[in-house]
Amino acid sequence: MTVNLKVSGFRQIEKALAQLPRGTSKGVARRAMKKELKPVLDMAEAFWPGSGDAFRITSAIKSSQRADSYAERGPSVTNMFVGSFEPQAHLLEFGTGPRYQKSGKYVGSINPTPMLQPAWDANKHKMLEGLGARLWDEIEKTVARRAKRAAK
Repeated sequence: MTVNLKVSGFRQIEKALAQLPRGTSKGVARRAMKKELKPVLDMAEAFWPGSGDAFRITSAIKSSQRADSYAERGPSVTNMFVGSFEPQAHLLEFGTGPRYQKSGKYVGSINPTPMLQPAWDANKHKMLEGLGARLWDEIEKTVARRAKRAAK
């Protein structure tokens, strides 16, 4: 799913991140995005019909899930995802049509039970608005940590 929004102030954040080492700036971006995606994760968990933690915030995805444009952007782009590693989660999220065994026996269908989509829809604007402030906060903390370490 792609969301097109107009945001401002991120050029200054990009410049500040560029002044940090690449690994450090990616860590800053990951920490900020992880904190901002937490409400999406919590709401998706609340909608999960099973017990336990079904969803996680991660930057790891299967190579088959990468977009074609990933090769164009390269590994310097930081992506974070809220997703489930439960094998049946996509069946519950989107539902199934009528299912039959090879013998022809009807085994039912599953009605869609959206979890991630309503969680994203309810939180995306707050998340994107708060991301800039969270990134600045993480950059300031990181610069202070690096300065303290350099002073030793």
